[in-house]
Amino acid sequence: MDLGISKKLRPLREKVSKMVIEEIAPVEQEYFAEVHKGDRWKFTDRQSDIVEDLKTSARDKGLWNLWLTDSSKGYGLNTVEYAYLAEEMGKAHLAPEAFNCNAPDTGNMEVFERYGTPDMKKQWLEPLLNGKIRSAYLMTEPSVASSDATNISLKCEKKGNNYILNGEKWWASGAGDPRCAVFIIMVRTSKEGPRHQQHSMIVVDAHTPGIEKLRAMEVYGDDEAPHGHMHIKFSDVKVPVENMLLDEGRGFEISQGRLGPGRIHHCMRAIGMAEKALSLMCERSLSREAFGKKIAYLGGNFDYIANARMQIEQARLLCLKAAWMMDQGDARAAAPWISQIKVEAPRIALEITDQAVQMFGPAQAAVSMAVADSVKDGTIPAAEANDVFICVGVFIHWDANDDGRIYDYNYKAVKEAISRAVTGSPTADEVVASADAKQHPFSGQA
Repeated sequence: MDLGISKKLRPLREKVSKMVIEEIAPVEQEYFAEVHKGDRWKFTDRQSDIVEDLKTSARDKGLWNLWLTDSSKGYGLNTVEYAYLAEEMGKAHLAPEAFNCNAPDTGNMEVFERYGTPDMKKQWLEPLLNGKIRSAYLMTEPSVASSDATNISLKCEKKGNNYILNGEKWWASGAGDPRCAVFIIMVRTSKEGPRHQQHSMIVVDAHTPGIEKLRAMEVYGDDEAPHGHMHIKFSDVKVPVENMLLDEGRGFEISQGRLGPGRIHHCMRAIGMAEKALSLMCERSLSREAFGKKIAYLGGNFDYIANARMQIEQARLLCLKAAWMMDQGDARAAAPWISQIKVEAPRIALEITDQAVQMFGPAQAAVSMAVADSVKDGTIPAAEANDVFICVGVFIHWDANDDGRIYDYNYKAVKEAISRAVTGSPTADEVVASADAKQHPFSGQA
């Protein structure tokens, strides 16, 4: 079992890593600053320029469609080799798209190449391979289908030369992107027969009448515009019968061919994210001082960093084992290993990222965002922002351990304080009049 970096892979990995560090990471802050300018779900001219310039650079360097591990169009890499590249791409948000290795497009391209008709390949696969459009994969549904996909219930009924779709999907990653042109959707076509033969996969033009984007789902308070994870409703959506992939009842067969490699890619990107978080944590621990010491030497920070290093190494080896199993050609044998990394890789990535947040401080992040948003929403007039001095004191209860609540509470408190300061509320007279009626939480009063 060879899980190492091959001679063929080494120079490719070095080129990917170099581009991530030198070209992609430096422009990400500027890219995300553009999200709040105008319509959040449209690209600004500057965002488009950043993305397209990165894609051009990747093409010029021969770093395009690296994910094609089982195709004549690819680089001849196996899953283990590509896994190392996915890890490098996980270290920068824009990296997967820059190399045209972004989810859910990679999995969707695999579906079109393996199972699509010639017309589908012409209409959808070619522009996806060229990075001209984006796509979404719709599987999860509200309430009824998450971990157990056999519960999927979106109706797909054949009527004449069309299928009629009714129901809802959510967590449709990438569906908010204005470039998203096509959906691949898991639907229910029967309630009879074996459980894994009641569902099908169908290709749907994203602009078909009857498709309604209800909302953007939020992760850690972020809607990830303009990419987005959308909640979508289908109301009598007409889809031509020729858009059915393979035949009715073969949805799970297609999904297993699609999801196995994609889950390995996701997990290795999570390892890359964890590596980046650990790097930032180390830098922070050696650059920040408290109580006369570098914070690396305070509390259990050394232990947190050492444990993170071990967790990453263990999770990477497990992911590579799953990739190796996939390379043996038996997706069923690889499935238990993929199930393991689906648990382990996100878990350690979240733990290490959370620890990095603690090292930087969730309250500080909340304060910064509250001030920035106060300028964006006009509470602080933009023309006056450079002349405003804001002093914020933060108190965190010694038993507080929920980063989300720490962030939310401090964000809301700062926003409210700024709003009151700008509007002059309460007035001095109001403060004096109510002074005796207010109780301090530590005053000992009932």
